[in-house]
Amino acid sequence: MTEFTLPDLGEGLQEAEIVTWHVTPGDNIIADQPLVSVETDKAVLEIPAPVSGLLLRRFAEEGDMVAVGAPLAEIDTESATDAGAIVGDLPDGTSGKPSAERALQDRPRAVPAVRRLARESGVDLSTLTGSGPGGAILSRDVEAAAARGTPIRGVRRAMAGAMARSRDAIVPATVTDQAVISAWTETEEPTPRLVRAIVAGCRAEPALNAWFEDDRLTRHAAIDLAIAVDTPDGLFSLVLRDVGRCTDVKARLAALRQRAMTRALTPDELRGGTITLSNFGTLGGRFAVLVVSPPQVAILGAGRISEECVAENGQAVVRPVLPLSLTFDHRVVTGAEAARFLGAVRASLEHPSLEEEQP
Repeated sequence: MTEFTLPDLGEGLQEAEIVTWHVTPGDNIIADQPLVSVETDKAVLEIPAPVSGLLLRRFAEEGDMVAVGAPLAEIDTESATDAGAIVGDLPDGTSGKPSAERALQDRPRAVPAVRRLARESGVDLSTLTGSGPGGAILSRDVEAAAARGTPIRGVRRAMAGAMARSRDAIVPATVTDQAVISAWTETEEPTPRLVRAIVAGCRAEPALNAWFEDDRLTRHAAIDLAIAVDTPDGLFSLVLRDVGRCTDVKARLAALRQRAMTRALTPDELRGGTITLSNFGTLGGRFAVLVVSPPQVAILGAGRISEECVAENGQAVVRPVLPLSLTFDHRVVTGAEAARFLGAVRASLEHPSLEEEQP
Protein backbone atom coordinates (compact mmCIF):
# COMPACT_ATOMS: atom_id res chain seq x y z
CA MET A 1 0.00 0.00 0.00
CA THR A 2 1.10 3.57 -0.71
CA GLU A 3 -0.34 6.50 1.17
CA PHE A 4 0.07 9.59 -0.97
CA THR A 5 0.20 12.91 0.90
CA LEU A 6 -0.23 16.49 -0.34
CA PRO A 7 3.26 17.46 -1.53
CA ASP A 8 5.08 20.68 -0.75
CA LEU A 9 3.80 23.11 -3.38
CA GLY A 10 6.45 25.74 -2.70
CA GLU A 11 6.16 29.45 -1.85
CA GLY A 12 5.69 28.57 1.84
CA LEU A 13 2.14 27.30 1.26
CA GLN A 14 0.69 25.35 4.16
CA GLU A 15 -2.59 24.06 2.70
CA ALA A 16 -4.63 23.69 -0.48
CA GLU A 17 -8.27 23.23 -1.43
CA ILE A 18 -9.37 20.15 -3.37
CA VAL A 19 -10.93 21.41 -6.61
CA THR A 20 -11.41 18.28 -8.74
CA TRP A 21 -10.63 14.61 -8.36
CA HIS A 22 -9.79 13.02 -11.71
CA VAL A 23 -10.14 9.45 -10.41
CA THR A 24 -12.50 7.57 -8.10
CA PRO A 25 -11.92 4.64 -5.71
CA GLY A 26 -11.71 1.41 -7.69
CA ASP A 27 -9.92 2.99 -10.65
CA ASN A 28 -6.67 1.57 -11.96
CA ILE A 29 -4.31 4.51 -12.27
CA ILE A 30 -0.98 5.00 -14.01
CA ALA A 31 1.95 6.92 -12.59
CA ASP A 32 2.01 10.58 -13.69
CA GLN A 33 -1.60 10.64 -14.89
CA PRO A 34 -3.67 13.54 -13.45
CA LEU A 35 -4.80 12.54 -9.96
CA VAL A 36 -6.29 15.67 -8.40
CA SER A 37 -6.42 19.42 -8.98
CA VAL A 38 -5.93 21.71 -5.99
CA GLU A 39 -6.20 25.46 -5.50
CA THR A 40 -3.56 27.41 -3.60
CA ASP A 41 -3.81 31.14 -3.15
CA LYS A 42 -5.93 31.54 -6.32
CA ALA A 43 -3.83 29.30 -8.59
CA VAL A 44 -5.14 25.86 -9.65
CA LEU A 45 -2.44 23.17 -9.81
CA GLU A 46 -2.72 19.63 -11.16
CA ILE A 47 -1.04 16.92 -9.09
CA PRO A 48 -0.09 13.67 -10.88
CA ALA A 49 -0.31 10.16 -9.48
CA PRO A 50 3.01 9.21 -7.82
CA VAL A 51 2.74 5.49 -8.66
CA SER A 52 0.66 3.02 -10.67
CA GLY A 53 -1.91 0.91 -8.89
CA LEU A 54 -5.49 0.58 -7.68
CA LEU A 55 -6.99 3.63 -5.96
CA LEU A 56 -8.45 2.36 -2.71
CA ARG A 57 -9.43 5.50 -0.89
CA ARG A 58 -9.57 9.28 -1.07
CA PHE A 59 -8.99 11.03 2.23
CA ALA A 60 -10.54 14.34 1.17
CA GLU A 61 -13.32 15.43 -1.14
CA GLU A 62 -13.84 18.42 -3.40
CA GLY A 63 -14.03 21.63 -1.38
CA ASP A 64 -11.99 20.26 1.54
CA MET A 65 -8.87 22.06 2.75
CA VAL A 66 -5.85 19.75 3.10
CA ALA A 67 -2.62 20.60 4.88
CA VAL A 68 0.74 19.96 3.24
CA GLY A 69 1.85 16.47 4.32
CA ALA A 70 -1.69 15.29 5.10
CA PRO A 71 -2.92 12.11 3.34
CA LEU A 72 -4.67 12.53 -0.01
CA ALA A 73 -5.15 8.98 -1.28
CA GLU A 74 -4.35 5.34 -0.60
CA ILE A 75 -3.06 3.33 -3.57
CA ASP A 76 -2.60 -0.46 -3.77
CA THR A 77 0.48 -0.86 -5.95
CA GLU A 78 0.18 -4.68 -6.13
CA SER A 79 -3.49 -5.20 -7.01
CA ALA A 80 -4.04 -2.80 -9.84
CA THR A 81 -5.34 -5.45 -12.24
CA ASP A 82 -6.50 -8.38 -10.12
CA ALA A 83 -8.29 -6.81 -7.13
CA GLY A 84 -11.64 -7.97 -8.43
CA ALA A 85 -10.56 -11.62 -8.38
CA ILE A 86 -10.08 -11.86 -4.61
CA VAL A 87 -12.49 -14.41 -3.08
CA GLY A 88 -13.04 -16.04 0.26
CA ASP A 89 -12.68 -14.66 3.74
CA LEU A 90 -10.08 -12.01 4.42
CA PRO A 91 -8.20 -11.68 7.71
CA ASP A 92 -10.34 -8.72 8.78
CA GLY A 93 -13.46 -10.86 8.59
CA THR A 94 -14.99 -9.19 5.55
CA SER A 95 -16.83 -11.10 2.84
CA GLY A 96 -13.93 -10.99 0.42
CA LYS A 97 -14.75 -7.78 -1.47
CA PRO A 98 -11.74 -5.64 -2.29
CA SER A 99 -11.22 -2.67 -0.01
CA ALA A 100 -11.77 -0.35 -3.00
CA GLU A 101 -15.23 -1.83 -3.51
CA ARG A 102 -16.01 -1.44 0.18
CA ALA A 103 -14.90 2.17 -0.07
CA LEU A 104 -17.32 2.71 -2.92
CA GLN A 105 -20.14 1.22 -0.84
CA ASP A 106 -19.33 3.64 1.97
CA ARG A 107 -19.76 6.67 -0.28
CA PRO A 108 -22.99 8.66 0.05
CA ARG A 109 -25.63 7.39 -2.38
CA ALA A 110 -26.33 10.05 -5.00
CA VAL A 111 -26.58 10.19 -8.78
CA PRO A 112 -23.95 12.23 -10.70
CA ALA A 113 -26.31 15.19 -11.18
CA VAL A 114 -26.85 15.43 -7.43
CA ARG A 115 -23.10 15.16 -6.78
CA ARG A 116 -22.49 17.98 -9.25
CA LEU A 117 -25.15 20.12 -7.56
CA ALA A 118 -23.49 19.48 -4.20
CA ARG A 119 -20.08 20.55 -5.53
CA GLU A 120 -21.51 23.73 -7.04
CA SER A 121 -23.39 24.50 -3.81
CA GLY A 122 -20.47 23.77 -1.50
CA VAL A 123 -22.38 20.99 0.30
CA ASP A 124 -20.58 17.94 1.74
CA LEU A 125 -22.66 14.89 0.83
CA SER A 126 -21.21 12.88 3.70
CA THR A 127 -23.00 15.18 6.15
CA LEU A 128 -26.46 14.56 4.65
CA THR A 129 -29.12 11.96 5.34
CA GLY A 130 -30.88 11.10 2.09
CA SER A 131 -34.66 11.27 1.83
CA GLY A 132 -34.84 9.04 -1.26
CA PRO A 133 -35.36 5.27 -1.56
CA GLY A 134 -32.78 3.35 0.43
CA GLY A 135 -31.37 6.59 1.85
CA ALA A 136 -30.36 8.00 -1.53
CA ILE A 137 -29.54 11.72 -1.43
CA LEU A 138 -31.82 13.77 -3.68
CA SER A 139 -31.53 17.27 -5.11
CA ARG A 140 -33.95 18.61 -2.51
CA ASP A 141 -31.65 17.35 0.26
CA VAL A 142 -28.72 19.26 -1.22
CA GLU A 143 -30.80 22.40 -1.80
CA ALA A 144 -32.05 22.35 1.78
CA ALA A 145 -28.51 22.04 3.10
CA ALA A 146 -27.32 24.88 0.85
CA ALA A 147 -30.14 27.10 2.09
CA ARG A 148 -28.83 26.72 5.63
CA GLY A 149 -25.60 28.43 4.57
CA THR A 150 -23.01 28.00 1.88
CA PRO A 151 -19.33 28.25 2.87
CA ILE A 152 -17.12 30.39 0.66
CA ARG A 153 -14.65 28.50 -1.48
CA GLY A 154 -11.66 29.03 -3.70
CA VAL A 155 -10.81 32.59 -4.68
CA ARG A 156 -13.30 34.17 -2.30
CA ARG A 157 -11.96 32.19 0.65
CA ALA A 158 -8.43 33.34 -0.26
CA MET A 159 -9.69 36.91 -0.53
CA ALA A 160 -11.37 36.71 2.88
CA GLY A 161 -8.13 35.48 4.43
CA ALA A 162 -6.12 38.28 2.80
CA MET A 163 -8.53 40.94 4.06
CA ALA A 164 -8.33 39.54 7.60
CA ARG A 165 -4.53 39.59 7.51
CA SER A 166 -4.57 43.21 6.34
CA ARG A 167 -6.98 44.18 9.12
CA ASP A 168 -4.72 42.63 11.74
CA ALA A 169 -1.40 43.93 10.41
CA ILE A 170 -1.81 47.32 8.70
CA VAL A 171 -2.27 50.80 10.18
CA PRO A 172 -3.93 52.43 7.15
CA ALA A 173 -4.09 56.09 6.21
CA THR A 174 -5.51 57.55 2.99
CA VAL A 175 -4.74 60.69 1.00
CA THR A 176 -6.66 61.75 -2.12
CA ASP A 177 -6.06 64.02 -5.11
CA GLN A 178 -7.23 64.37 -8.69
CA ALA A 179 -5.52 64.72 -12.05
CA VAL A 180 -6.80 66.89 -14.89
CA ILE A 181 -6.19 64.70 -17.92
CA SER A 182 -7.18 67.02 -20.77
CA ALA A 183 -3.76 66.42 -22.37
CA TRP A 184 -4.58 62.74 -22.99
CA THR A 185 -5.29 61.65 -26.55
CA GLU A 186 -8.71 60.25 -27.47
CA THR A 187 -7.29 56.73 -27.67
CA GLU A 188 -5.43 56.90 -24.35
CA GLU A 189 -6.25 53.95 -22.08
CA PRO A 190 -6.28 54.67 -18.33
CA THR A 191 -4.58 51.52 -17.01
CA PRO A 192 -1.31 51.73 -18.99
CA ARG A 193 -1.11 55.45 -18.17
CA LEU A 194 -1.66 54.68 -14.49
CA VAL A 195 1.07 52.03 -14.57
CA ARG A 196 3.54 54.56 -15.97
CA ALA A 197 2.42 57.11 -13.38
CA ILE A 198 3.08 54.62 -10.56
CA VAL A 199 6.57 54.09 -11.94
CA ALA A 200 7.08 57.87 -11.76
CA GLY A 201 5.72 57.90 -8.20
CA CYS A 202 8.04 55.10 -7.05
CA ARG A 203 11.04 56.85 -8.55
CA ALA A 204 10.14 60.08 -6.80
CA GLU A 205 9.46 58.32 -3.48
CA PRO A 206 10.86 54.75 -3.20
CA ALA A 207 9.43 54.36 0.32
CA LEU A 208 6.12 53.17 -1.15
CA ASN A 209 7.62 50.41 -3.28
CA ALA A 210 8.48 48.32 -0.24
CA TRP A 211 7.62 45.41 2.03
CA PHE A 212 7.34 45.54 5.80
CA GLU A 213 7.37 42.20 7.61
CA ASP A 214 8.89 40.84 10.80
CA ASP A 215 9.82 44.41 11.79
CA ARG A 216 12.07 44.69 8.73
CA LEU A 217 11.55 47.20 5.92
CA THR A 218 12.73 46.19 2.45
CA ARG A 219 12.72 48.75 -0.36
CA HIS A 220 12.66 47.20 -3.81
CA ALA A 221 14.64 48.34 -6.83
CA ALA A 222 12.29 46.65 -9.31
CA ILE A 223 8.61 47.64 -9.38
CA ASP A 224 6.54 44.45 -9.45
CA LEU A 225 3.07 45.93 -9.79
CA ALA A 226 0.03 44.00 -8.57
CA ILE A 227 -3.10 45.00 -10.49
CA ALA A 228 -6.51 44.14 -9.03
CA VAL A 229 -8.71 42.49 -11.66
CA ASP A 230 -12.38 41.57 -11.18
CA THR A 231 -13.51 38.18 -12.54
CA PRO A 232 -16.66 36.04 -12.09
CA ASP A 233 -14.66 33.89 -9.61
CA GLY A 234 -13.58 36.85 -7.49
CA LEU A 235 -10.78 39.38 -7.25
CA PHE A 236 -7.32 38.52 -8.54
CA SER A 237 -4.12 40.54 -8.08
CA LEU A 238 -2.06 39.96 -11.22
CA VAL A 239 1.61 40.83 -10.92
CA LEU A 240 3.38 42.68 -13.74
CA ARG A 241 7.10 42.16 -13.18
CA ASP A 242 9.55 45.06 -13.38
CA VAL A 243 7.09 47.51 -14.96
CA GLY A 244 9.73 50.23 -14.89
CA ARG A 245 11.39 48.41 -17.79
CA CYS A 246 8.21 47.22 -19.52
CA THR A 247 7.72 48.55 -23.06
CA ASP A 248 4.24 47.06 -23.70
CA VAL A 249 2.13 47.17 -20.56
CA LYS A 250 -1.12 46.79 -22.50
CA ALA A 251 -0.14 43.49 -24.13
CA ARG A 252 1.30 41.98 -20.97
CA LEU A 253 -1.75 42.91 -18.94
CA ALA A 254 -4.15 41.56 -21.57
CA ALA A 255 -2.33 38.22 -21.55
CA LEU A 256 -2.51 38.02 -17.75
CA ARG A 257 -6.21 38.90 -17.72
CA GLN A 258 -6.94 36.18 -20.25
CA ARG A 259 -5.15 33.59 -18.11
CA ALA A 260 -7.07 34.81 -15.06
CA MET A 261 -10.39 34.28 -16.83
CA THR A 262 -9.43 30.73 -17.77
CA ARG A 263 -7.88 29.96 -14.37
CA ALA A 264 -4.52 29.25 -16.03
CA LEU A 265 -2.39 31.59 -13.89
CA THR A 266 0.80 30.31 -12.31
CA PRO A 267 1.58 31.02 -8.64
CA ASP A 268 4.40 33.35 -9.72
CA GLU A 269 1.89 35.54 -11.56
CA LEU A 270 -0.09 36.06 -8.36
CA ARG A 271 2.60 36.64 -5.75
CA GLY A 272 5.42 39.00 -4.97
CA GLY A 273 3.83 42.33 -5.86
CA THR A 274 5.64 45.30 -4.32
CA ILE A 275 2.82 47.86 -4.72
CA THR A 276 -0.79 47.60 -5.97
CA LEU A 277 -3.03 49.44 -8.44
CA SER A 278 -6.83 49.27 -8.25
CA ASN A 279 -8.55 50.91 -11.22
CA PHE A 280 -11.99 50.63 -9.65
CA GLY A 281 -13.33 53.62 -11.58
CA THR A 282 -14.05 51.38 -14.56
CA LEU A 283 -16.89 49.95 -12.44
CA GLY A 284 -17.89 53.09 -10.51
CA GLY A 285 -16.96 55.32 -7.61
CA ARG A 286 -14.68 58.32 -7.28
CA PHE A 287 -12.59 58.01 -4.11
CA ALA A 288 -11.99 55.04 -1.83
CA VAL A 289 -10.31 53.92 1.38
CA LEU A 290 -8.47 50.90 0.00
CA VAL A 291 -6.99 47.77 1.59
CA VAL A 292 -3.21 47.33 1.69
CA SER A 293 -2.07 43.72 1.24
CA PRO A 294 0.86 42.93 3.57
CA PRO A 295 3.79 42.85 3.27
CA GLN A 296 3.16 45.68 0.77
CA VAL A 297 2.84 49.18 2.22
CA ALA A 298 0.76 51.03 -0.40
CA ILE A 299 -2.08 50.77 -2.92
CA LEU A 300 -3.15 53.41 -5.44
CA GLY A 301 -6.79 53.58 -6.54
CA ALA A 302 -8.17 55.35 -9.61
CA GLY A 303 -11.81 56.41 -9.61
CA ARG A 304 -14.33 57.19 -12.33
CA ILE A 305 -13.23 59.81 -14.89
CA SER A 306 -15.79 62.62 -15.16
CA GLU A 307 -16.15 66.09 -16.67
CA GLU A 308 -15.72 68.75 -14.00
CA CYS A 309 -15.33 72.49 -13.72
CA VAL A 310 -11.73 73.45 -12.89
CA ALA A 311 -9.75 76.68 -12.79
CA GLU A 312 -7.38 77.18 -15.70
CA ASN A 313 -5.45 80.43 -16.24
CA GLY A 314 -7.90 82.22 -14.01
CA GLN A 315 -10.91 80.92 -15.92
CA ALA A 316 -13.50 78.26 -15.09
CA VAL A 317 -13.36 75.50 -17.70
CA VAL A 318 -14.73 71.98 -17.99
CA ARG A 319 -12.07 69.28 -18.16
CA PRO A 320 -11.87 65.46 -17.69
CA VAL A 321 -10.74 64.69 -14.14
CA LEU A 322 -9.36 61.41 -12.75
CA PRO A 323 -9.81 60.97 -8.95
CA LEU A 324 -6.89 59.32 -7.10
CA SER A 325 -6.84 57.58 -3.72
CA LEU A 326 -3.64 56.42 -2.03
CA THR A 327 -3.86 54.19 1.04
CA PHE A 328 -0.58 53.43 2.82
CA ASP A 329 0.72 51.68 5.94
CA HIS A 330 1.33 54.57 8.33
CA ARG A 331 3.62 52.43 10.48
CA VAL A 332 6.44 52.84 7.96
CA VAL A 333 5.26 55.44 5.41
CA THR A 334 5.01 59.06 6.49
CA GLY A 335 2.41 61.50 5.27
CA ALA A 336 5.13 63.50 3.50
CA GLU A 337 6.36 60.42 1.63
CA ALA A 338 2.79 59.58 0.58
CA ALA A 339 2.20 63.15 -0.61
CA ARG A 340 5.42 63.17 -2.66
CA PHE A 341 4.46 59.88 -4.29
CA LEU A 342 0.95 61.06 -5.11
CA GLY A 343 2.25 64.38 -6.43
CA ALA A 344 4.56 62.57 -8.86
CA VAL A 345 1.69 60.30 -9.96
CA ARG A 346 -0.52 63.30 -10.63
CA ALA A 347 2.22 65.13 -12.55
CA SER A 348 2.82 62.09 -14.76
CA LEU A 349 -0.89 61.76 -15.53
CA GLU A 350 -1.37 65.45 -16.30
CA HIS A 351 1.74 65.78 -18.49
CA PRO A 352 2.07 62.84 -20.91
CA SER A 353 5.32 64.31 -22.17
CA LEU A 354 6.92 63.01 -18.96
CA GLU A 355 6.37 59.54 -20.39
CA GLU A 356 9.29 60.13 -22.73
CA GLU A 357 11.54 60.14 -19.69
CA GLN A 358 10.41 56.64 -18.75
CA PRO A 359 12.41 53.67 -20.10
